[in-house]
Amino acid sequence: MTMQARDAGHSARRRAAGFSLIELMVAVVIAAILLSIAVPSYLNNVRQSRRTDAKTALLDLAGREERFYNTNNAYTNLGANLGYGTSATPVSNMQVGSGYYQVTVTVPSPTVAAPSYLIVAIPLTADQMKDTQCQEFTVDSTGKQTANTAIDGSGTDTTSTCWS
Repeated sequence: MTMQARDAGHSARRRAAGFSLIELMVAVVIAAILLSIAVPSYLNNVRQSRRTDAKTALLDLAGREERFYNTNNAYTNLGANLGYGTSATPVSNMQVGSGYYQVTVTVPSPTVAAPSYLIVAIPLTADQMKDTQCQEFTVDSTGKQTANTAIDGSGTDTTSTCWS
């Protein structure tokens, strides 16, 4: 056996034995880049689905308020009047969206203002507060739907982004 033939056979076995450190590091870097793109995108989609739960809860409450108004000629913030159990406590600090949002119904006194209500949902968890576009949702008795980033102090109107 010549020396070249022996070196060629040894080199072929060495290449077939596994990956070099450089090849392994390139694969790790590629995986890290893919994860750095995929994970934030996934978390953003999860936040948007939770946002949908909050919007659904607000619209459900608004519908219940309107049904109550049609019967009683007044709005209410009592959970029992809106079909939420038998408790005579106001709908405040009610958790919706699997506990990611807190909903509050505000009904001004009829002696102070015309019959109206304002339903507000704000995020409860630190992760949901990272939904910087849509941190607070509101629906009022006129059907006006609003959203803004009131939690971060900017107060930017993001209604078209959040309610569409």
